[in-house]
This record gives sequence, structure tokens and C-alpha cells, in this order.
Amino acid sequence: MEEKIKFEMEFPIHASPQLLFQYISTPSGLSEWFADNVNSRGEVFTFIWNDSEEKAKLLSKKSGERIKFRWMSDEEEGESYYFEIRIQVDEITKDVSIIVTDYIDEDEVDEAKMLWENQISDLKQVLGSA
Repeated sequence: MEEKIKFEMEFPIHASPQLLFQYISTPSGLSEWFADNVNSRGEVFTFIWNDSEEKAKLLSKKSGERIKFRWMSDEEEGESYYFEIRIQVDEITKDVSIIVTDYIDEDEVDEAKMLWENQISDLKQVLGSA
């Protein structure tokens, strides 16, 4: 199996880190912009889009700062890939950004970046910061 490529994207966003954290770390928040529906049972989150469903394991969560998941399909294959959504606040300007870290197959990088851009655009609309 081919190695996946790690990529990071940064999105400036006009919202408080506390509010933003609710949208990236809770099933109800994630349901507003990331997937059609999100459920969680313990450390396992189920993301539902139309007729498809993907499960991800919550790897770590730091309140007000970041959340990290691993898709169960990667977990089952013993892969250490993950995706992380991190909130970054500039010390001087207090500008808030979301940093997305993800792993993707080399031939799907452009598609994945477009998908994240669309997802974050949806998040900005939900927050009223578009």
C-alpha cells in the first residue's frame, strides 16, 4: 500500500477560540458543517454523509485548542494516519486561524484540499464569519 502524504492548511477565521472549539469537538457542532450527522459513543465518532458512514476514533482533545481523529479503516490496518483540526491564535494580533492536518493518497491531494476548503467555508457560514 502506498504511503499517504501529510498536508497542512491554514484558514483565517473570525470567531472566538471557545466558540470554534464547540464546532470542531462536539457531535452537534461537527454536524453543522463537517458531516450531515455525527454521533459519538465514547471515543468513537460516527460521521454520516448521505448514505455513507465513516467511523473515527478520537485520539486526543485539548480544550479550546485542538482535536485529533483517526479513521477506523486506518486503525484496523494498523496505520498511524490521523486528521487534526487545531485552533491557533496569533499572540500579537489575536487573529484566529484553523490549521487542518490530514493525510491523503498522493493522487488525491488537490481533491482533499478542495474538500477541506469547502468544509471550512461551510463552517465560516455557520459561524457568520464568511
